Amino acid sequence: MNHIVSLTFLCHLHDLQADAARGFDPYGVGRDTVLVLLVAGRAKVFRNDCPHLNVPMQYRKDRFMTPDGQYIVCFAHGARFLPESGLCVSGPCLGQSLAELACSVDEEGRVWLED
Repeated sequence: MNHIVSLTFLCHLHDLQADAARGFDPYGVGRDTVLVLLVAGRAKVFRNDCPHLNVPMQYRKDRFMTPDGQYIVCFAHGARFLPESGLCVSGPCLGQSLAELACSVDEEGRVWLED
């Protein structure tokens, strides 16, 4: 069975910085529904939705990380998540994970969300 994959452009790899994340609105809903970050030089995409109360993670545009850049943080509850896996390591949703979304990077360094 053939599956058709829909690709939505998010950003260029060079637009991302280590220890930081950026939000995007690929579905056109008027708010950042995904966050993109670099982990060991690779793009990772997570749904911008805390598993505790299903609220957006950032307190303002592109503010998804702890000040030291070590964790993704939900600023509503203080929950901290590992950037490598999205696993919550402290806070009210301990042991739960952010939803990781499939992405790809093409030969020109463009990051695409795969639907």
